[in-house]
Amino acid sequence: MIVWLASYPKSGNTLVRSMLSSYFFSKSGEYNQDLIKNIKQFPSIELFEDLGIDIKNENEILKNYIKAQESFNSKKSVQFIKTHSYLFNMYNKYPFTDLSNSLGVIYIVRDPRNVVTSFSKFASLSTEQISQVMINQLSSGGNLDAARGTPERTRVYTGTWSSNFQSWKSFKAQERYLLIKYEELVDNPEKNFLRILKFIHKLNKTNFILNQNKLNNVLKTTTFDYMKNLEKENGFIESKKNDNNGKPIPFFNLGPKNDWKKLLDKKIKIKLEKAFKKEMEE
Repeated sequence: MIVWLASYPKSGNTLVRSMLSSYFFSKSGEYNQDLIKNIKQFPSIELFEDLGIDIKNENEILKNYIKAQESFNSKKSVQFIKTHSYLFNMYNKYPFTDLSNSLGVIYIVRDPRNVVTSFSKFASLSTEQISQVMINQLSSGGNLDAARGTPERTRVYTGTWSSNFQSWKSFKAQERYLLIKYEELVDNPEKNFLRILKFIHKLNKTNFILNQNKLNNVLKTTTFDYMKNLEKENGFIESKKNDNNGKPIPFFNLGPKNDWKKLLDKKIKIKLEKAFKKEMEE
């Protein structure tokens, strides 16, 4: 069964995956970049391709979302799966997932005023352009001419920042929903990671027994500075290249120092606060 790690892009999903992969997929709890490969991303156009689905037909892809998830669940164990999709039911006949495949969701949310500056750097676009994406754009990617394995090749229905956040709350009715605020995770990683671990064990109906040594190592090796230094030494598999000069864009750019109060143009700030007033107040 799948435990979704869902979020809008540039909202802290990588931090949560790094912590989980270090705790569950290593003996010591010490993070290294290979561990994060244990947590796959959905959707992935290569997954549909490998299942023999016509990837040039978007309806066929959407129609087979559930079938693709069943391939994960054939392992008969908890599967952590990352997604930036919103929880849609496309055309009222193509659901993103169902309760037969989903154990629950850990939803990571980040202040949109910080998302916009982080996303802007990552995408090599202005904050004005990214604010328009966050408010209006429903999908990204889908370039089948891009190299196999690159994120640009898969069409992802992110929804807007607000619809992404709102949609996953439907898991609340089944008590299968945990909201993690990126800012709180950074400020108090131990407290919030313990919340995540307890939630996972609750979903899986297993007793929670903490491995304190592993936890200590997770906390030491998943700080922003630690992972930024790893990227400097070895690169990072999820970084992308600048379209203008071909140079790698640092994935770990500012992290906690990405403070909208210091970096964000006032017009963009007001624009986002107006568009996402309801969700931000919540």
